[in-house]
This record gives sequence, C-alpha cells and structure tokens, in this order.
Amino acid sequence: MTAAAADVEAGAGSSSAAQTAKDLLSGAAGGIAQVLIGQPFDIVKVRLQTQTTHPSAFAAAQSIWRNEGPLAFYKGTLTPLLGIGACVSIQFGAFHFARRYLESRAAASSSSSSSSSSTAPRPLTYSELYAAGAFAGVANSVLSGPIEHVRIRLQTQPHGAARLYGGPWDCVRKLARAGGWGHGLYRGQAVTVLREAQAYGVWFLAFEYLMNADAARRGVDRSDIPSWKVALYGGLAGEALWLASYPLDVVKSKMQTDGFRVKASEAGGPAHGLAGLGEQRYRNMRDCFAQTWRHEGLRGFWKGIGPTLLRAMPVSAGTFAVVELTMRALN
Repeated sequence: MTAAAADVEAGAGSSSAAQTAKDLLSGAAGGIAQVLIGQPFDIVKVRLQTQTTHPSAFAAAQSIWRNEGPLAFYKGTLTPLLGIGACVSIQFGAFHFARRYLESRAAASSSSSSSSSSTAPRPLTYSELYAAGAFAGVANSVLSGPIEHVRIRLQTQPHGAARLYGGPWDCVRKLARAGGWGHGLYRGQAVTVLREAQAYGVWFLAFEYLMNADAARRGVDRSDIPSWKVALYGGLAGEALWLASYPLDVVKSKMQTDGFRVKASEAGGPAHGLAGLGEQRYRNMRDCFAQTWRHEGLRGFWKGIGPTLLRAMPVSAGTFAVVELTMRALN
C-alpha cells in the first residue's frame, strides 16, 4: 500500500504536507475498498477457524446464506470501516518513518566510507524493508488488535434473538466490562503483535522484490510500471502475507472468540466472569498454541486458509488499484 503510493507520488512535486494528506486520503480509500471486497471472505474464514460444524468453506458460506441471509456476510463491517482511516495513517506513517531512518543510516554509512560527496546512498536491503514493514505492523497493532477483536465477536455471535451484542459499541462496553481494557478489549494482543509484524514485514518484502525485479528486467523506473502490474504484484504480496502469518492468525481468532467465565477449578472458588460470554478455554497464547496442536494437529493451524487465499488476491489488488487511481486523481 505504502510503496504503491510512493511510486505514484514520485512525480507529483507537491509540498510535503499536501503530499502527506494525499497519501493518507488515498490509503483510506484503498482501505475501505479492502474491507468491502474482503469482508464476505473474512467471515467465512473466521467461522472455519473458530467453529467445527462446517466441513469446508463452501459449506460455511452456504450455512451463512441459508440461516442468516446475504447481509450476514457483512457482519462486523462497521468496526473496520470506522477504524480504517486511523489504521492506514499509522501504517503509512510508521513505514515511512522507519524507511527514512534506515535510509539516513545508509546515507551516513555511504558518505563515511567514501571520500566522494557525490556517491549515491545504497538502496535498502530486503531485510531492512522487512524490518520497516514489521515496525509498521507493530505500530498498527495498537488499533488493529481491538478493532479485529470486536469484528470477530460480531461475526461469530449467534443469530437472531440469541445475539450477544447490539452493535460494535455495545460489544466494546461488554468486553471492557468482562476483562478490562488489557484482558478484555485487547485480548490476544501478544499474538496480534507477532502476526502484524510478520505479515507486514513479508508484505512489504514481497511487493518490493516483485517491483524491483520487474523494473530491473525491463530496464525502467519503478514509476513506469503499469497500474495493472502494481495491482498484480500487490495481490501476490497479499498471498505471501497470509502464507507467512496464517498460523498466528488462527491462534489470534481462537483467543478473540474465547469466553470470559473462568471455571471454578481454575478460579479457586466460584466461577467468575461476565455471564453470557461463555467459558474461558485458553489461559494465554502459549496455551492456545498447545491446545490447538494437541486436539487438531498441524492442520488446525491452517483451517480456513482456502478462502483466505482466495480473498487475498482481489483484496490486495483492489487496494493497490484504488490507492493508485485516487493518488493520480488527486495529483
């Protein structure tokens, strides 16, 4: 997302503040497209990760359509739509901050090792681009953790009269009341940070590699790569993102659909917690990993990967296309 915007803005020549505003607006537009394109795939993925009643992605989608109606595929959409602007701002800001910091270090290293003042600084290595992307992911997790937690709770709650939450704000209140901010709203945050760091690191690494390889192969500047290729490489980077981080995402989803009522045997007395939000199964991230491995084996860490990969290509491609088109329109 960030690199695509950087490619488009290369010839804009506008002021730093104006270009930053365009970056953020373009990113927000791309993020909204990402949510709208990917939400139906995402709810199927979450149901497969957290429930055992569906033998396949098609069966899960069929069940949602038959029992809850077509609008159920957009359960929990309001939360990511509301938070997407802030999330994209953090992603852009954190990645560019880390990239500029690493570039300044590279420039300082080049100037100190060469007597010529005209020596061009070396380009960032792929490990440095991964580090910048991982930094952006960690920064983004501050918002993405609770936003995804609320979205997942809304996606997996019972349908009709048995529903637990009246909407996203009711869900936030109940989660905060059940476990406070740390253990309630930010449940699963440790694995969320790990997932975001790995996902964004691989995302930027894959995209930069594909863009640089294309430019070198054809002998052109990155800004001359056509839009459809930018979208294609973004889609392929999205596939790499999920293949590299999916087991962490499974554990995150399991923890964020877990109950809050602690069993009496574990509490040392009467069971406690918020009634109606179920019994707690996982004590922490390590316990969730261990239980998943013990009961489901390696396959348990890859449940729902099919619809996720189907979602990744159009979502990532759509995000890049919208970012680029918006940036060109603004410029």
